[in-house]
Amino acid sequence: MLFDKTASWILSLLLASVSLLASANAEEPPLSVEVLKPAVQKILPLLEKGAAGSMKERPRCFTCHNQGLPLMALTTAKRHGFAVDEELLKKQGEFIAGFLERNRPAFLNGKGTGGQVATAGEALRALETVDWKPDETTAAVSEYLLTFQKDSGHWKMTSDRPPSESSHFTANYLAIRALLRFSTDEQKERRDQRIEQVRQWLLKTAPQETEDRVFQLLSLHRLHAADELARAADELLAAQRDDGGWSQKPDMESDAYATGSALVALHETGRLRASAPAYQRGLRFLLKTQQADGSWHVKSRSKPFQAYFESGFPHGTDQFISIAASSWAATALILACPDTP
Repeated sequence: MLFDKTASWILSLLLASVSLLASANAEEPPLSVEVLKPAVQKILPLLEKGAAGSMKERPRCFTCHNQGLPLMALTTAKRHGFAVDEELLKKQGEFIAGFLERNRPAFLNGKGTGGQVATAGEALRALETVDWKPDETTAAVSEYLLTFQKDSGHWKMTSDRPPSESSHFTANYLAIRALLRFSTDEQKERRDQRIEQVRQWLLKTAPQETEDRVFQLLSLHRLHAADELARAADELLAAQRDDGGWSQKPDMESDAYATGSALVALHETGRLRASAPAYQRGLRFLLKTQQADGSWHVKSRSKPFQAYFESGFPHGTDQFISIAASSWAATALILACPDTP
């Protein structure tokens, strides 16, 4: 009887091992550059068109969705050897710097601009992507970030335009990144004190949606919080759906915005290689949902409060969330391509 039980247990263990081995072998090989490159090349001209169109139609306003996030994708593409309009990148940097300069008095008196921390932080992140050097204007924006909501333990999002302008985690990441890059020597002591306060908020506040998880993870990476970073990455990775994608909220379907941002965050924080099965499943979801014109369509769930305009990016009234989603998706695809000097 003991022999039978032992034999049965060994057989079960062997079957389980065979099953695990078969599952591992069933993973498809990583997508080749020959598959990824055409998908990237199709979306880059649309991102350039949308960024240029926003600059033309809103000549005095910086837009996070049509300029900040597309610049992230375009500059990442440039680093990976893709052809991009470098003159456009230069003009975008000058345009954003001009926007901040015109509003420098408002930043110095603590008033800021529409979107507050989100706009200020995203504008400085966009300048960072085009290698803009610190100057008096970036110092003024840094001063605003140091003083705005200074009696709070963290920065708070003042807009409600989900997903990109609704999460406090997003606002805090953008402020942290901006201050780490652009604060002056005189501001560094106050910067470190403010960021330490935010660290405590980040560690004790539970994320509710993918946007929260993405920017909590990115923030912890900037703060070198290794143990908490691993936990946050595991939570974000656990939210991946069976279709390979992520959803913005638990009751929503997977989409390119949530999937692209999750993949970029996990990769940029060193928690997921592009060759990893989970990353590859995410890429396959993105390739499957890419439109024929190269874009990704995501439906808006924000209540419009600004005058509508056509930027040149497709999808009509859904174009602003769609260009943001397409920027995240493109960046995720690009990161799976080899670096090219």
